[in-house]
Amino acid sequence: MAEKINKEQTSEYKLKVPYNRGAYNRYDDEQQFIRISEGCPNKCPYCAESFECGTDPIYLEIPEIVRNEVKILDMNLLYKPRALEIIEELGRIRVNNKVVNYTLTCGIDYRYLTLELASALKRNRFKEIRFAWDHSFNLQMKMKETIKLLKSVGYDPKTISVFILCDWKISYNDCCKKLDLLKIWNVKVNDCFFDNVIPPNYQCNYWTLQECVNFRSKCRSHNQMINFGIDTEFKEVKQ
Repeated sequence: MAEKINKEQTSEYKLKVPYNRGAYNRYDDEQQFIRISEGCPNKCPYCAESFECGTDPIYLEIPEIVRNEVKILDMNLLYKPRALEIIEELGRIRVNNKVVNYTLTCGIDYRYLTLELASALKRNRFKEIRFAWDHSFNLQMKMKETIKLLKSVGYDPKTISVFILCDWKISYNDCCKKLDLLKIWNVKVNDCFFDNVIPPNYQCNYWTLQECVNFRSKCRSHNQMINFGIDTEFKEVKQ
């Protein structure tokens, strides 16, 4: 699944606040949030990671795990040479004699996913697997292969979700076509708006306001249909 990475791209991402770097370890009564690595080789123009942290892998110390639900904030864990070692080490940890469940909040990079890594993620209780389909619709076969690989190690399609970058250079129509395939594959979607815009405060960089609003609505309906088998917001007309 290797894909050539463009090292010459420049960032279009404009930081509104200083980029959060370095070790991170916070927790509340229910869950813990940590970061244990930085750096990404992809240099995606809509992401700050490569430009702020560099393209070489940076390793931070794994903090003490004190909760049984842990969210990992690393941008691209799988590309790091020590990814398998880190996944296995995390899987061995117990808190109050109970296993720990993990979620990679920024997802995995399908370009670095192997059968060995997929098996390790599943075996070590990495839940709610996410990966990004930021680029063109032409990547449909790579997306299908990634889902097939995750299913082969035991992931239920309903525990897999795909990031789709909205209001970016990929057209609204192509993103709608992505949704159509994800519905067939029984996989949920995470709609992510360019430059970290949180709806309804759309900026309309490359899409119209109506396209932004419509796509947000389509994603909500899509996930309801995956979760419940029906669109719960559809208003049935009495006959």
